[in-house]
Amino acid sequence: MWITRASVPEDIPVLYDLWGLAFGDTKAYIDNFFQTYYRPERMLVLEEEGTVRAMTAWFDTAFAVPGQGEYRAAYLYAVATHPDCRGRGLAGRLLPGADEYFREQNIPAVTTVPAEPSLHNFFGANGFRECFRILGTHLYWEELEKICLPALNTFCPVSPEEYGRVREKLLEEIPHIVYPAEALAYQAGCCALGEGGLFVGDTPTGQACLCAERADEELVILKELLYPKQKTIQDTARLWLDLPRIAPARQWKLREPRSQEYSRGVNQNLGKFGMLKWLDPALEKAWDWETVGYLGLAFD
Repeated sequence: MWITRASVPEDIPVLYDLWGLAFGDTKAYIDNFFQTYYRPERMLVLEEEGTVRAMTAWFDTAFAVPGQGEYRAAYLYAVATHPDCRGRGLAGRLLPGADEYFREQNIPAVTTVPAEPSLHNFFGANGFRECFRILGTHLYWEELEKICLPALNTFCPVSPEEYGRVREKLLEEIPHIVYPAEALAYQAGCCALGEGGLFVGDTPTGQACLCAERADEELVILKELLYPKQKTIQDTARLWLDLPRIAPARQWKLREPRSQEYSRGVNQNLGKFGMLKWLDPALEKAWDWETVGYLGLAFD
């Protein structure tokens, strides 16, 4: 018999093991989730005859749509099946059970960021559609060395609450996912594992924010870089020049909403990123799927 249910504290050792087996993450990385964000109701499990076979965590977020309002949205994260049970369609069993749980919680929308391109097809077959995109760019140390401008040296570490305040101000005109302080605290913990963090700084036209998470010794991922429209391209370049100070690397991978100002000297790729599923039939029918939303901080 299959049951989808919210986890209970007694499940935690099993969830730890399943997370590690499925994703290969370190204990420190998994600890960060359970210490900063986990509550029993924030993890759903698929159980077969009393044994947990699959799981998903979820973040309680909101989908803010200018002119329409905010919709409570569950962001699925760490969708995993035990390696011994793969190929049996268990994730396909888990997702409908999760949908039913969210309906009971009056959550009308579900989002997710597939971990790899092939999973877009899997989630598409389970009711999700493409909605959230980012502009992916790369900056290299050699490129920054050629910029003959003084760095702003403006970014400073901030609390999750302050980061969220600045983030919402910068995104107020864009359909986007709003993260609560607890979710941002989880992201801050992920960043801290690799000497990254949440930063806010002043620019010639207002405050900017960025989230830096180290991938390896040479690569730092800026999981988002948000700033108001700058007066000149040079002003934008001066923001980039602060990166070696706060997040030293040979290469920086940037994620930005497509509506920001961009330098033509940087490789650009507006690709698939996050997906959306409406659980409310009326909202599903009314939604314009040509709308491009911004999710930004994927916890990948």
